[in-house]
Amino acid sequence: MQRRSLLTLCLGALAATIFSQAALAAGPALTVGLIPAEDAQAMLENSKKVIDSLQEQLGMPVKPFIATDYNGIIEALRAKKLDVAYLGPFSYVLASSIANVEAFSVAETKKTGKSAYKSLIIARKDSGIDNLQQLKGHTMAFVDPSSASGHLFPNAGLQKNGIDPAKYFSRVIFSGSHDASILAVANKKVDAAAVADRILASAIAKGVVKQSDFNIVWTSPDIPESPMVWRKDLSPELKQKIATAFANIKNVEWGDQGVLNGFVPTTDAAYNVVRETAKVLNLDLKAMK
Repeated sequence: MQRRSLLTLCLGALAATIFSQAALAAGPALTVGLIPAEDAQAMLENSKKVIDSLQEQLGMPVKPFIATDYNGIIEALRAKKLDVAYLGPFSYVLASSIANVEAFSVAETKKTGKSAYKSLIIARKDSGIDNLQQLKGHTMAFVDPSSASGHLFPNAGLQKNGIDPAKYFSRVIFSGSHDASILAVANKKVDAAAVADRILASAIAKGVVKQSDFNIVWTSPDIPESPMVWRKDLSPELKQKIATAFANIKNVEWGDQGVLNGFVPTTDAAYNVVRETAKVLNLDLKAMK
């Protein structure tokens, strides 16, 4: 009798587990867009712990989506195909001007203990390029027109030094990702590139490149970290659940940022410095779409 009762309990528990998994799979999903800061597969793998934690806390499927470029994420948000997205600072400012989105959370990295980073212009050490003046007539890689550290801030920095990138370099390319730009310099495909400091540090830590191979030609002031954003038309209840879930994610790896202290609240106003930099460049955000 006891055996039969135990068997009944076990079968009941198994049935409940199967039912809950089926309900999870059949229920509505939260779609999360990720910027292509790294190779798409690497971005998915490095974001798995965050995605899994969100799914567990929210009790609903969480589906990641990586576009081929920044505009792909923005368009998906505008078309309501994404609920939440991880955007670069400038791509967020662009998205906020044309899509119904707002920043709500930002990652704080364990390595720096802050939610800001820098843009670097790097060159191979054996190129003999040590400063901006020596870049004249050389080839240059940016990441994406909408990348803060991979284009916007270094472009503004160059212009503040009296340099027009369109005329100063022999050739300018957009590589599509920070990793691609780093490798382009390492493999002598271009002479210099603008990249995020933390992504270069990550590539060095992984042994993809060596720090001794590069010169840092230019460094930006602090850039506010890439935010998590949501569509403003999500329900207040869902927004609260999402905000709480992100606040509870700590000591996990998150994409190119490495291990995090956690996610902390942010606001749209934190990105006014990016808007001001866009003004320096005379950029019409809406015209960029």
